[in-house]
Amino acid sequence: MLGNFTRLPRLLNSPTVRATSAQFHTSPVSNEIRKLARLRVVDNSEIGKAAMIEGRPPYCIHVYNKRSVGLIGDKVLVAIKGQMKKAILVGLKQKQKIKVPKFDTNNIVLIDDNGTPLGTRIHVPIPTILRTILKEKTHNKGADYTKLLAIATRFV
Repeated sequence: MLGNFTRLPRLLNSPTVRATSAQFHTSPVSNEIRKLARLRVVDNSEIGKAAMIEGRPPYCIHVYNKRSVGLIGDKVLVAIKGQMKKAILVGLKQKQKIKVPKFDTNNIVLIDDNGTPLGTRIHVPIPTILRTILKEKTHNKGADYTKLLAIATRFV
């Protein structure tokens, strides 16, 4: 019985055990949009296309709401190709409310300071609930987010 315990340190230092133990993740998966979350640009803006082709997608720097967790329709500040740009979240991986679709990626559309989109077309379908969310934010703030709805080609 004692002989089995003497082999244990040698077994733990073997390359097969070390390789398999490195494959397990101990932290839970976080599908929320918080700081440093990687995002995907889904419009045809020049800076967005260049960043996605280069393989360096933008990441979130700040979420403009009180909870600092991004929900659909929220405005975020992203770092893209060494610049800071604002964007609107149009599709999320996290669990959504009823009748709001869940996406495979965290999608954003880049905008300028007054809410005008930088691109002229959105390539993926966006949720129809985004219409009511962005119209409410247009009336409360000074920015016009309805232009973002005009360039969308498909709604889910």
